Amino acid sequence: MVKTMNNSAATQGSGSSVRPPCAELDAVDELPLPYVEMDAMGIVTRANRAALALHPQEHGELIGKMAWEMLATDEKEQSCAAYLSFMESGQEPPPVVRSLYTGHGEFRSCEVHRCLIHDTEGRPAGMRMMLVDVSQARRELEEAHVRSGWLESILHSMAVAVIVTDALGFIRIVNPAAEQLFGWKAKELIGKVVERGLPLLSFASEQGNELSFSMKLSGACRGMATILARDRREVRVELTTSPIVDKATGYTIGVVSLLRGI
Repeated sequence: MVKTMNNSAATQGSGSSVRPPCAELDAVDELPLPYVEMDAMGIVTRANRAALALHPQEHGELIGKMAWEMLATDEKEQSCAAYLSFMESGQEPPPVVRSLYTGHGEFRSCEVHRCLIHDTEGRPAGMRMMLVDVSQARRELEEAHVRSGWLESILHSMAVAVIVTDALGFIRIVNPAAEQLFGWKAKELIGKVVERGLPLLSFASEQGNELSFSMKLSGACRGMATILARDRREVRVELTTSPIVDKATGYTIGVVSLLRGI
């Protein structure tokens, strides 16, 4: 059941609070996401079942507490100041991410969606909040950033030139060895079609086939190539290419090319 402060207590907190109809209370209580309301001072005046289940029992009743008491210590002061600022300005608050201590004995990252409650004269009298647990998504994002950092460091450290293109042939990655080999900076090549950024003057494969981008997409190939560098030099390289296959879908999403100067 949705818990609400009694009328007198709610009135003291916000200056204007009306007990919602039973139908509204039932609907809010059935929401699968935690929902709370606060008065103008930040005191929790209403919470649905999901919010009450999230609140640690050892912290006592949720109703009547200051909302930021549930936050991580380093976020409390900032959250309190921001809340009072919204009450004063009347500006609608944007979504934020907060670290919330839960009844499971751990901090969870929650995306908090907020909107102001207004009194009968249109003045800010409190705030409604809906919480979405984004802990798993943030953890996966952080892990992806770590993997991306590792990959970037590996490519940067490789002595052999590496060029990565997407499935349409646009250059996406150029490592420092490739910059040194061809005289182009990565930012000058990225976004260009590979045939224009690094014109292929000649190619002789082990199979005797002419090199094309569709050939690179269809399978690995290897051969000797001559590529035009920035200063119009003809750079002779040993070229090895391999399609990049998405592990999840099995689709080819690009090509990685290794180029060793001769």
